[in-house]
Amino acid sequence: MGRYNQERAPIYEALEEFRQNRIVPFDVPGHKRGRGNPELIRLLGQQCVGIDVNSMKPLDNLCHPVSVIREAEEMAAEAFGAAYAFLMVGGTTSSVQSMVLSACKRGEKIILPRNVHRSVINALVLNGATPIYVNPDMDSRLGIALGMRVSQVEKTIRENPDAVAVLVNNPTYYGICSDLRSIVKVAHAGGMKVLVDEAHGTHFYFGENMPVSAMAAGADMASVSMHKSGGSLTQSSFLLTGPAMHPGYVRQIINLTQTTSASYLLLASLDISRRNLALRGKKEFRKVTALAEYAREEINRIGGYYAYTSELINGDSIFDFDKTKLTINTLEIGLAGIEVYDILREEYDIQMELGDIANVLAYISIGDRERDIERLIGAMVEIKRKYGRDNTGMFTQEYIEPKVAVSPQNAFYAEKESLSLLETEGRICSEFVMCYPPGIPILAPGEEITKDILEYISYAKEKGCSMTGPEDPGIERLNVLKEVWA
Repeated sequence: MGRYNQERAPIYEALEEFRQNRIVPFDVPGHKRGRGNPELIRLLGQQCVGIDVNSMKPLDNLCHPVSVIREAEEMAAEAFGAAYAFLMVGGTTSSVQSMVLSACKRGEKIILPRNVHRSVINALVLNGATPIYVNPDMDSRLGIALGMRVSQVEKTIRENPDAVAVLVNNPTYYGICSDLRSIVKVAHAGGMKVLVDEAHGTHFYFGENMPVSAMAAGADMASVSMHKSGGSLTQSSFLLTGPAMHPGYVRQIINLTQTTSASYLLLASLDISRRNLALRGKKEFRKVTALAEYAREEINRIGGYYAYTSELINGDSIFDFDKTKLTINTLEIGLAGIEVYDILREEYDIQMELGDIANVLAYISIGDRERDIERLIGAMVEIKRKYGRDNTGMFTQEYIEPKVAVSPQNAFYAEKESLSLLETEGRICSEFVMCYPPGIPILAPGEEITKDILEYISYAKEKGCSMTGPEDPGIERLNVLKEVWA
């Protein structure tokens, strides 16, 4: 038995008590429990608007918690097996940036795979640390980047013994897991901290027969996107730390960028979702896995599609696989993943999580039902019959190995000029270009713009990928460093 009764939800309980007290509000927010904005009540309901309140003594303060928020954080730490857990209201982007800002500073090196979420490189733009990239293996059939090989990490540590941290994506958006325990062991032997972007791995802490979680593997910090597979409200997240991290310092780092007006709707949703998973997680994620496995089996039976799972495991770059992820490779039917994504949305009213050049991803979670899975399977049968075609000349790869010339911070803040896309070959990019989702940069500040990258950007635009990042919203122009680099 743990120290805490996981059936409790202290923030939620404090809000309920607050609601019953009928306090007269002479504080913010200015809508005053919705009275000043009746349309907001019609949209969200009195229940919701009535607890959209500001920090006050009975409800604690996220910047410096001493009562109910502190208790909720300690209960979350126990549930996740962490030394400490921070409630985050700026999304997992904020958690990831807090990890990087806590572990390294200007001029220091951090080892990481290049297929990171843009939030990681954003943090390097802010703090001036130098990325040392471990380029992931590619699966050319699936068109996805894989995990970090332990031998690659060992080699990079040997070549950069002065690096201070190693960051790992685990799992990737597509469900690929690295050998986290071995990476932690190697990094710690080199005196380096281990940070894990675990945005898509909340269920690892609560399900059965799941890949190892970051905290169980001995990582120093992990960012857990509770609103993804954990069921909390969008933008709510946890930052978990191991015993080697000083919680007071991490709190100071978080407070550099996180709002001082934390939403109690988000905080309460984290509290309630942690309780839900602590009490019912095993049962819920057993159901999620079964739904994903059933869908995979039926979609693979259609022919042409490939919904992959643990048969990919090779003990190294694919050390384990998250079976709750339903990723479907569509190339054999002659359609890019983004094309299938668009057809599902426009013709079948089915909203997928992601469509990229080669795959479409259905995010199966605790809120899914069997009838919805059946509807997806039926739609996939029809799409193949109606739209399937020859796949000659299709791109397969969502990751192109970058050529890093300048640090992200130096490139982002350098003097720059705007050129039309096709004029930029050979120049150094000073901004991001990516398809979102997954939010992995095709180009990041400081990287050389190559012919392959330009062709990929044009192809992704043509296929209908949602492109984000550059200053020019049409992605017709890119900002490059003024100085022409040799």
